[in-house]
Order: sequence, then C-alpha cells, then structure tokens
Amino acid sequence: MAPLEETQLADLAARLRSAEDDRAPIGPLTEENAELTVADAYRIQQINVHRRKEEGGLVRGRKVGLTSLAMQQQLGVDEPDFGAIFADMIVEEGDPIPVSELIQPRIEAEIAFVMETDLQGPGVSSADALRAVAGALPALEIIDSRVADWKIKLPDTIADNASSARVVCGGRLTPIADLDLRTIGMVLSVDGAVAATGAGAAVLGNPIRCVAWLANKLGEFGVPLRAGDLVLAGALHAAVGVAAGTSVQAEFAELGSVTTRFGA
Repeated sequence: MAPLEETQLADLAARLRSAEDDRAPIGPLTEENAELTVADAYRIQQINVHRRKEEGGLVRGRKVGLTSLAMQQQLGVDEPDFGAIFADMIVEEGDPIPVSELIQPRIEAEIAFVMETDLQGPGVSSADALRAVAGALPALEIIDSRVADWKIKLPDTIADNASSARVVCGGRLTPIADLDLRTIGMVLSVDGAVAATGAGAAVLGNPIRCVAWLANKLGEFGVPLRAGDLVLAGALHAAVGVAAGTSVQAEFAELGSVTTRFGA
C-alpha cells in the first residue's frame, strides 16, 4: 500500500492539532483514509512533535502504549506503540488537572522509569535497558483522544501521539536492580473506592521489556533515549474514565503511591 503524500500527512497532522487546541474531536483518520499505514501515522506524529518543538516545547520522555495482550488483541496488532511526553504535559502531584483542557480523559496507573544513560537501538536487550535505567517511579497517565468517542484503530492512536495527554509521577525514585518488576502489584482507587488492580507482568511480561522495545523502535527513526528521559511503560489495567471532582490514587508495592485530582 503506497504511503500518503507529505502534504496529505501535514493536513492530517494539522487537523489533530486543531482538535486538541479547540477541544473539538474529529472523526477517525482511518475512516476517511483507509490507506493510512502505521508508517504514515508515525510520520503524522513526528510532524506535530516537530511543530511543538519549534514552538518551544521540550520533550521530556516517551510513553509506550498497547503493551498489554488484551489491548493488542482489541486493536488487532502484535506490538506496542509510542508517543512523546512534553514538559507541559507533566503535572506536579497535588496540582489539579482541569478537565476543561481535555476532551474525553481516562486514567491509567503505570510504572515509569528514568533513564540514567543514553540508550539507542537497534539490538537493545532487556539487560541493556536494566543497566541504563536509574530507577522507577509510580505514575498516572491521563490519556485522551482527539478522535471522537475513542473510535480508534492503530494508525489513529499513533498519529494522535499515542493518545497521551498528561502525566503525574510520585516523588520517590526507587532503584530496580534488586526488584522483580513482574510481581510489583498495584491498586488504583477512584474517589476512595478500588477501581482496578494490576501487576508489572501485565506489560509485555515485564516492564523493562517496554524500555528495550522503545529504544529499538526509536532506533528505527534514528532517535535515542537520553539520560534523564522519563519512560512510561504502559497501563497495568483497563483505562478508567474521569471527570471534574474525581480524585485518584495508585498504590504500588515497592514503589510507593501517586495521587491526582481533577478540577473543572
């Protein structure tokens, strides 16, 4: 299948950016462009990442999505995807997140990593990733879709920066050399009631594999993970919808907890 022309990709990128800026979701890109490929979708994402950087945006890391078997089966894919985390997407723990800045937000509890050294694919193994990571943090990712009603296929979410919107991290960085990341359990509470549970094994069998996958995937674009980068390793559970007034806490064995709340 032939890739779309660069002018077409630029137009689709502009539509997604306008949808985010105006809080006005659009129809699925794949409905109007059945020929849209995964490669096209990453190019659309890159166009918007480049535009944000030109406007002064600072990339602080990456998120890995579609890391669970259930989500991959739902979208009919056999590998994850990724998106960029900009500095203005990171919210300090305790600061409210205005839902008026979002369209149709959902929240996910994830294990996040901070890179200690640069890491670039191809050929990165889980052992390589483990050595390159400074430690882990408890994290909440607020995902949002600029596509109406979350009617997304894989190219839709990739083009839409992997449906990422905001990130909240707990304050304690935990060394991971002696941890079994697979067995780290998590309990997500929404307004004081348990809403979901999960464990590290839910994401590619081990969260560190997500770092290795990301380094290798970014390597296809000639982009390294840099020391200090934040990497979100994917949701440990099905995403949960949130609204103004919602408060959320995720408690992780070994890693501690992270909380956030949503304002109007």
